[in-house]
Formats: sequence, C-alpha cells, structure tokens
Amino acid sequence: MNAAELLRASLRAIKAHTLRSFLTLLGVIIGVATIVAVVGVISGLNTYVKEKIIVLAPDVFIIEKFGIIRSHKEFLQAVKRPPISWKEYERLSSGILQHASQLSAAAGTAMPVNNGDKRLPDIVVIGATANFADLFRLEFESGRFFSDSENQASHPVAVIGADTKDELFPHLDPVGRILLLRGLPFRIIGVMPKQGRTIGFSQDTRVYIPLQVYRKNFMPANQSLQLHIKAEGGVEGLDAAQDEVRALFRAMRHTPFRSPDPFGILTQESLQQLWKAISSAAFVLLMLISSVSLGVGGIVIMNIMLVSVVERTQEIGVRMALGAKKRDIRRQFLLEAALLSAAGGVIGVLVGTAGAFLVKAFSGFPAQITPGIVFTGIFVSTLVGLAAGFLPAYRASNLVIIDAIRAE
Repeated sequence: MNAAELLRASLRAIKAHTLRSFLTLLGVIIGVATIVAVVGVISGLNTYVKEKIIVLAPDVFIIEKFGIIRSHKEFLQAVKRPPISWKEYERLSSGILQHASQLSAAAGTAMPVNNGDKRLPDIVVIGATANFADLFRLEFESGRFFSDSENQASHPVAVIGADTKDELFPHLDPVGRILLLRGLPFRIIGVMPKQGRTIGFSQDTRVYIPLQVYRKNFMPANQSLQLHIKAEGGVEGLDAAQDEVRALFRAMRHTPFRSPDPFGILTQESLQQLWKAISSAAFVLLMLISSVSLGVGGIVIMNIMLVSVVERTQEIGVRMALGAKKRDIRRQFLLEAALLSAAGGVIGVLVGTAGAFLVKAFSGFPAQITPGIVFTGIFVSTLVGLAAGFLPAYRASNLVIIDAIRAE
C-alpha cells in the first residue's frame, strides 16, 4: 500500500467510529491544552516581567534591608538587620562615592487618599528624591516630577498614577488640583500614563511625593530607606560601584570581616535570575501534571486501538490474504493512532490558546502563544499517539491469516 491508500484507510476507520474516536482523545486534548495554556502564560509573563516589572536599568542597583529572600532562614536573618537610615543616606550622598554617578532614596507605605467625597482606602504613597524619576525612567502623561528644590523645601506636591486619576478625578485634568493624604493637602503636578498590573499590585495606583515631606509626615522611626545607585561608566562600572558601596556600608555598621552583609543588594540580573527560578519551578510542576493527562490519553488510545484490532480481525485477515504485508498493517494502525492523537493535539492547542487568552482577559496576566508552542503541542501529541499505537499495530500485523479470516 502506498501512503495515499494508507491515509484513506486510516481516515475511513476513524470516521466509522467518530464518537468513540473523540472520547478517546479527551486525555490528549486536556494534556495538550494544559501545556499550551501554561507555556503561553509563562512565556508572556517572562516577557512582561523583563519589560515591565524589572524596571531597573542594567547599570543601577538597589541597597535595602531585605534584598532577595530565598528561604525562611534568610528571612529571619534579614529581619534582624538594622533599617537603612537617613544618616547613612546622607553619608553616601556627601560626595564620598567615586564609582557612582547618581544616588537616590525612597520609602513608601499604604494610606487613604481623598478628593472631596471620593476616597481610595489603600494607595501606596512613595516618598522619593527628585532623581528617582530619572533612575527608574518614569514617563508622564501630563505635568512633571518634582524638582530637587521642591524636595529640599518640603513642598507638598504629588505625582499620581493613571488609576488614581481615573478614580479621584474622572473626566478632569488633575494637574494643579488638590489631593488629600491622611488629611494633608498636596498639589498634583504630574500624572503618569497607564502601565497596567504587575504581579500582585497595580503600578497605576501609586502616588509619589518628595521624600522630605514623607519623612516629616508619614515615615515611622524604624522604617528602612531604599537606596538606588547608578554606576559610573555604565554596566562596566557596576561591580566597582557595588564593591565600593558594600565596603562603605560595612564600615559604617562596623561589620566584622567574616560576617555577611547587613543589607541586601538587588540588581537587574539578580531579579531576572530569581524570576527565572520561580517560573522554571512552576513550569516543571505544571508540565508534570500535564504529562499525567497525556499519559492517560496515550493509554486510552492504546486500549481503544487494541479493541479495534479485535473488532477488525476478520478485515485484517482478508486484507492479508489479498496480499497486504505485515508492514502495511502496522503502518495503518500506527497512522490511525498518530492521526487520532494529532487531531487531539490540534483541538488541545485551540483550547489551550483560548484558555491562555481567557486568563489574560480576566486576570490581567499576559499570554504569548508562539508558533513554536503550537508546533510543540501537536508534535508531542503525535508522538504520544505513535507510542500508544505500537502494541496494537504489532498485534494486528502478527495475526495468523487463517485464524483471522475465521474470526467472528
């Protein structure tokens, strides 16, 4: 039999039992749909995290109390660290840094924000120095960020996010209007464009005010500052800047030589590595779960194909008596199994793609379905079908012709 005849025979056999064929594929459909949806969401998240969440420039690093926490033990150690104080920031900003071109500081907390009778109960208010906007490449829909002179003079000015604007100043230009933070009036001087949600929170509900105002009115005595340092000379100077800041901080805190750093350091690379570890672990776990569905689907296909061999024993015997070779019988059953599974893969890809974009629509999590993901889903399902069809094909091709023809 040539390839065209094999394909026609296989399609006829599948079409003869349409409902059974579809039910056979449920395991494969569920498995492939899960794989496509998971890979699509994780792929989209990886791109989104890289472009939107990890907003650090490659030549900027952060000094803070906690840093990256990977275990409960590290958390307990970080809790014991002293907060980064205003005096330490002043010491570093006094001109002693030789390998840093910029230094900014920030601290934040959640508080209610009001405009007349409109109220947002839990908005993150961040006090920052004037160069914060430059280091974190903030953009503005209208207005501007506050200046260094406004920060030093403790002017009550604020920059708000897009959601804060929409909730408190619908259909109005908020620039120049008054916003109340815990009852204190702040004049709005800038509005940031829509940025969307990140993991766990929205960037569009933030309010930025000068750090000196935040310190005087909202900052608890034990709250830690977060310091942002831009390396002199770009990425090439990052290691030198980190070493310098680390040495100065350890000296200011009288840290013994063999003791660990009493602070945490965050860089773009460390944040990307952390996210990669988290997403990889989630990917492996979900792939293991998906593989169970694919395995069950393969077993179901194999059992149904074995039943098909029994039902079609006489047909197989007649075909072999008319000249069909063993390899023709094997190829037909393998092709039937592969076609069944590939069809399940196509349906699974469609269902998984729809699922990924439903997740995006309802949760805000991004999804990214690439041709590679589609090809992988169909390819894996076809392989499952070939593996599942091997035993039925072997049994069918090794039937004894006389016994097969006599079968009822």
